[in-house]
Amino acid sequence: MRAFRCDHCGQLLFFENSQCLNCESQLGFVPSELELHALVGERADLKRCINLELAQCNWIVEDENEALCQACITTKVRPADGDTEGLVEFANAESAKRRVLYQLLDIGLPVDQDTLSFELRSSTSEAVTTGHSAGVVTLDLAESDAPQREQRRQELGEAYRTMLGHFRHELGHYYQPILLTSEEIWDQSREVFGDERKDYQQAMDEHYANGSPADWGDHFVSAYATMHPWEDWAETFAHYLHIRDTLQTAGDFGLEIKGPQVVSDHDDEFTAAPEPEAGERGFAEIIDNWLPLTYALNQINRSMGQPDLYPFALADDVIAKLSFMHDRFHAIETGAEAPAPPMDQE
Repeated sequence: MRAFRCDHCGQLLFFENSQCLNCESQLGFVPSELELHALVGERADLKRCINLELAQCNWIVEDENEALCQACITTKVRPADGDTEGLVEFANAESAKRRVLYQLLDIGLPVDQDTLSFELRSSTSEAVTTGHSAGVVTLDLAESDAPQREQRRQELGEAYRTMLGHFRHELGHYYQPILLTSEEIWDQSREVFGDERKDYQQAMDEHYANGSPADWGDHFVSAYATMHPWEDWAETFAHYLHIRDTLQTAGDFGLEIKGPQVVSDHDDEFTAAPEPEAGERGFAEIIDNWLPLTYALNQINRSMGQPDLYPFALADDVIAKLSFMHDRFHAIETGAEAPAPPMDQE
């Protein structure tokens, strides 16, 4: 995430801000510009999303025929107005959703309400299965509650579990057929992740009956990724977005990792660079920036008595999968390929 500044007074702003704490100007995020603007002068009449209070949404509505912004309009199911607890969970989830949609818009992927929608339901009041089907992402709002989410994380033996991660994972399913733009590239993906035409129900039954292989860490970014090639893709997609977002934030705040020296094939000074292309070396340069940053962040967390911020070890096979993902994003981002239209997918 980029760092923003108030274009009225110059104060540092954060992506979620709806008002500048220095000059008290009202703020609005303009999706088409990917900019957070003070609503003064020529921008004073920009139309704010009606979910400003309900979902703490600070986005501007750019379609004059709509009352909801580009992010909020994609949510088709939410808690009822009288569900006080559910609406708090809804606001938390929408905040995470806006962050990931910003990132996808920044990269250049389509966010189209006609093909992508969200159902945000809570398992405190109904049975909810988090997942994706044919462009509809369903999330359990109960997981916006940190204690419940932590309990599930421990029950499932996961290193990491957040609402932002859920959005990124499920959106990985939606964007897979958009990023794989030809049958040739689908075949390349199958060589890296496996054949997604494998029976999903059978794979899921086997996974929950037998668990993950003991050496899963040598080949997969998570134990869950071992279940089926679709899940391997989605877990890798989410992890790639984690890396991109964190590096962009670090770079925009000018962070540099200067030592101690880490093992590398290159002698360059390590910098948390925000550039998505990361020079001509592609994903290799991203990794050379990413790993030293994670070492530093983990040590900082330990200094505060907290668990590692980045509790992952990236094996060579995982880096190869992330590199393939980077190439797919890069092709869309640079205009070398146009995104494929979405297709039905369970």
